[in-house]
Amino acid sequence: MLRPSIAVLAGLLAVTAAQAAPKAAPRVPAPKAADWRVPPAENVVVIDTNKGRIVLELVPEAAPGHVARFQELTREGVYDGRTFFRVIDRFMAQTGDPDDTGEGGTKKPNLKSEFTFRRAATTPFAAVAAPAGTEVGFLKSLPVVSQAWSFSEVSSDKKVSAWGTYCPGVVGEARDEDVNSANSQFFLMRQPYPSLDKRYTAFGRVLSGLDVVRAIKTGEPVEKPQDKMVKVRLLSDIPQGERPTVRVADTGGAWFKTEVARVRQLKGADFSVCDVDLAVEVR
Repeated sequence: MLRPSIAVLAGLLAVTAAQAAPKAAPRVPAPKAADWRVPPAENVVVIDTNKGRIVLELVPEAAPGHVARFQELTREGVYDGRTFFRVIDRFMAQTGDPDDTGEGGTKKPNLKSEFTFRRAATTPFAAVAAPAGTEVGFLKSLPVVSQAWSFSEVSSDKKVSAWGTYCPGVVGEARDEDVNSANSQFFLMRQPYPSLDKRYTAFGRVLSGLDVVRAIKTGEPVEKPQDKMVKVRLLSDIPQGERPTVRVADTGGAWFKTEVARVRQLKGADFSVCDVDLAVEVR
């Protein structure tokens, strides 16, 4: 499903191909106990692949319908055994098709697009920069671009529009040219690709295992795809004895603010929200 739009965007690949992942610089001291956030177990997904484990966080505040569908399909076992059938270096890895062809889906109704969401005063958004007329930051682990909060003063609902931005690790829902055609297929970003912003629904982000995503065999489509999601489970459904513990830096904490300041100083005018790596601990 993403095939038609990838063709449209192919001309932009030459630009993004030159954008290597930001080099990791030494972090500030490790987060203290008060700097961690434990995501709700029903919003954490453990994907065991033949290349290793990927752990991602779903962010229902950004796209509640897509998160609910992902949780539903995960619990039904639809994603178990699904191959990564379209994988483009410096772009994304696509999977989630019950037919493993890129043309299939489930019998469930297609999803309405959730390209943007309304950010309220109570939305746990942490800004890291404020370009003209906008704010960029994080909604939990999801990097987000938002209208400047000042626009809330003139909006009827006292909220502003915001959307997930496609940094490495962001989870997006695949579709065809119909904006309301998403069903079961999704993709994991290997590198930043902001051209997808507000064109595909972003609903989560990889917390750990981005190296696994980048190790998946490439191809459009992949020739005889062998890399697959062997087992996909919600953390809440994993038996207590084998359930990993997952925590991520709280964007309202002191460690996060210090880390953002360090990265901003390091990157200078080239600073991007994609340069900020949240500390994550999976045990």
